[in-house]
Amino acid sequence: MNFAASLCRRLNIKELVTNVPAYRSTGGRWATKKTAGSTKNGRDSKPKNLGVKKFGGERVIPGNIIVRQRGTRFHPGNYVGIGKDHTLYALKEGSVKFERNKLTGRKWVHVEPKEGHVLHPVYAADTSASELKVAV
Repeated sequence: MNFAASLCRRLNIKELVTNVPAYRSTGGRWATKKTAGSTKNGRDSKPKNLGVKKFGGERVIPGNIIVRQRGTRFHPGNYVGIGKDHTLYALKEGSVKFERNKLTGRKWVHVEPKEGHVLHPVYAADTSASELKVAV
């Protein structure tokens, strides 16, 4: 007697059909898609909001930020301060003026004080020194 005949005698055909597992008993179902792996994307830095904040001719008060920059693209001129991150800000009330040196190409930012403003002695020393030389 062959093996198939002996198997059919021992087990009923109905038992063979109903006892067949729908999926593997050891590991669950076979995968139909590849599992999700790691990705190399998904990182981004916060925006730094750099650039000119007050343009030429705009009115500023002391403390107003004129330019946020990395490095000194713009250099501080009259009545303009510079922060440790090279941010330029107004030291006096007035209007913003941008200037470019024709020889070096260096860009300066000045605040022209509003009318009726008395010049600080440090800045006034340059004009009075030339007047004294002329007067002597």
